[in-house]
Amino acid sequence: MYEFNETFEVALRRNVRDALSEDIGRCDWTAQLIPAGQRARGRVTAKEAAVICGQPWFDACVMALDPQAAVTWHVDEGQRVESGTAVCSIKADARALLSAERTALNFLQTLSAVATLTRQYLDAVAGHSPNPRGCAVLDTRKTMPGLRQAQKYAVRIGGGHNHRMALWDGILIKENHIAAAGSIGAALVAAQALQAGVGIQIEVETLEELDEALAAGAKSVLLDDFRLEDMHRAVARNQGRALLEVSGGVDLRTIAAIAATGVDRISVGKLTKDVRAVDLSLRIDPQGEAQ
Repeated sequence: MYEFNETFEVALRRNVRDALSEDIGRCDWTAQLIPAGQRARGRVTAKEAAVICGQPWFDACVMALDPQAAVTWHVDEGQRVESGTAVCSIKADARALLSAERTALNFLQTLSAVATLTRQYLDAVAGHSPNPRGCAVLDTRKTMPGLRQAQKYAVRIGGGHNHRMALWDGILIKENHIAAAGSIGAALVAAQALQAGVGIQIEVETLEELDEALAAGAKSVLLDDFRLEDMHRAVARNQGRALLEVSGGVDLRTIAAIAATGVDRISVGKLTKDVRAVDLSLRIDPQGEAQ
């Protein structure tokens, strides 16, 4: 069994170490074509509109192979850019820069994709919620293996919120837990008895189950695959007693209407699961060595 909850910093170092090891192995033979000790300049350019995210991973990849390298960012983390924008400039050992290029870009392109998609979902719900607290957009645990911390960081950079980071970070009682416990009330009692010091949320699939959860004192309820009209009814029945979250059937076409029901939160697995990398390009300056 695992005995620790990985921190952000440890996860970042692990990501970079594993990715560089995976790509370089015992040697980058092609980089050996460049004279040893030669310095080079490089520039990353956006080839499409995006929200830039992943600078800590990009920097760490380059610095791991050349601790004396310098990366100058021309945009802030989380900044929207248009196609053609110069994202950053790099001065580094030429061999190191060429060896780090693909891995560094993989992180930057993937995390920018998550941040960009998250921002699109935030834009889609803006102004649609009647809830005085607004409607938050959350991720899920549907992340790429090994990149949980990285992708959830990208969601935050995009303006979204994180659901529980992992199984240790909260109790989410689903239909199988309820079936095993015997009832919604029994499952909630068992969860409270753990005194785990984490949030407790229960998933319901019908309005009747919502009523049962509220009667049992639920403070956070996940409405799973509810129809829009039932979401409206759920908000009315709830009367602010519990935090209401919607999951299932959420995409950019449906999220505004869901927010308009007045629910508190909408969780979207697509933020981290259906990722298309942002098009970014790193080019070495042909004008000569970096000074």
